[in-house]
Amino acid sequence: MVPTSRIRQVNGLAARPDGAYVLYWMTAFRRTRANFALERAVDAAREWRKPLIVLEALRCDYGWANDRLHRFVIDGMADNARAFAGTPVAYVPYVEPARGAGKGLLESLAREACLIVTDDFPCFFLPRMITAAGHAIGARLEAVDSNGILPMRATARTFVTAFSFRAHLQRTLREHLRPWPAAIEVGDLPSLQAPLPREIAARWPATSIAQLEAPAALLASLPIDHSIAPTLTGGARAAEAALARFVADALDRYPEDHNQPEARGTSGLSPYLHFGHIAAHDVFAAVMTHAKWTTRKLGEAARGKRDGWWNAGDAAEAFVDQLVTWREVGFNMCATRPDDYGQFSSLPDWAQTTLGRHASDKRPFLYSRDELTHAQTHDAVWNAAQRQLVRDGWMHSYLRMLWGKKILEWSPSPEDALAHMTELMNAHAIDGRDPNSYSGYLWTLGRYDRPWAPEREIYGTVRYMSSANTVKKLRMKRFLATYGEDT
Repeated sequence: MVPTSRIRQVNGLAARPDGAYVLYWMTAFRRTRANFALERAVDAAREWRKPLIVLEALRCDYGWANDRLHRFVIDGMADNARAFAGTPVAYVPYVEPARGAGKGLLESLAREACLIVTDDFPCFFLPRMITAAGHAIGARLEAVDSNGILPMRATARTFVTAFSFRAHLQRTLREHLRPWPAAIEVGDLPSLQAPLPREIAARWPATSIAQLEAPAALLASLPIDHSIAPTLTGGARAAEAALARFVADALDRYPEDHNQPEARGTSGLSPYLHFGHIAAHDVFAAVMTHAKWTTRKLGEAARGKRDGWWNAGDAAEAFVDQLVTWREVGFNMCATRPDDYGQFSSLPDWAQTTLGRHASDKRPFLYSRDELTHAQTHDAVWNAAQRQLVRDGWMHSYLRMLWGKKILEWSPSPEDALAHMTELMNAHAIDGRDPNSYSGYLWTLGRYDRPWAPEREIYGTVRYMSSANTVKKLRMKRFLATYGEDT
């Protein structure tokens, strides 16, 4: 049973148990396991003895739509098609072939639905899309949260520091570790007695598995940005393989290696978490199983400190603090400040004040967005990090901090810096357009931080970082060679 704290009524309409089927509109949790939203849809279908339709659509007019992002999602759709094959579930993958071509599909499927269940993701265009859908359809629409370990709407408080959010987790998380996502079984569900109505299938033909498994031709036919090429393979299978590699090869050295760009010491899971190809619950379980941890080891005192509450060992605790505290504090911000989570106005007052006081300071270097995109700055470390982003669709987590700090230093204003960061990362990073990525952009400007002395030009009392200190602190030689100008 899905906890009620994870279910949000979007339009307040009543369910219609006499409808023809239950519809799951898969938008953010693009997976078939450890998925509270899919679980809720299956539970309803089982209760009413109705078939289940799963609609996974990919529109072509979202911000920064390009081959890299589209291909990653399509890889996941192919995995889902294989997972649902041979089951009673009617899986409908729909890759929109032209702008606006998918308009009306959800409403048409909803007409005969007992209930529509969708994913409650608090970022990017998805909240607006879900709200609009709730007004447009005549059936009950529920949004279900399967983002993280803590239900993001369990509190209305906006946490402004990781310390305060961690203390909140330590007070409340124990109760949320019990209602774990259930194994999803669909074999006992009834099948659709007939295919989808002819008018629906004709107007919105499902994308075939053959097309999903040959994505190059499919991508070439779409009206999206073809200048940003695919890199990483998406989908649940690739995500599970990445998790297994991390636990086996890197987890034990995570505290020592995760800040080292040369060590490949991070999990590399953020793209899969962003697109919902893997659940935070499954990542948590794999890490804690490796650490031989049980809930009996949880500490009692909620002091907000990073170490010692989980009692899972240094490696697991360091990683879980990133997975739960730092990742989910971003979801808290997006859920509780939906109108400005990505804007300068969401910064704490002290940061807005100090950056405003220094907004007119002379910048020693000013770079255009085009120069930044093409890594045409005087800073070899920053250029290498930017090339990693453009080439790989991902940037090392430590270098993201330096990357943002330098953009602040090289932009006409803090607001311009935020716009540059948002554009560059959201276009190129597979894990951009996410609560965690917005946390990163705004952290470089003071979010979740405190004032730092001494007060500096441009930065004011916002934390300062330099490429020179980064080279001293980290092993960078091979990284700079890999992403150097001539590579």
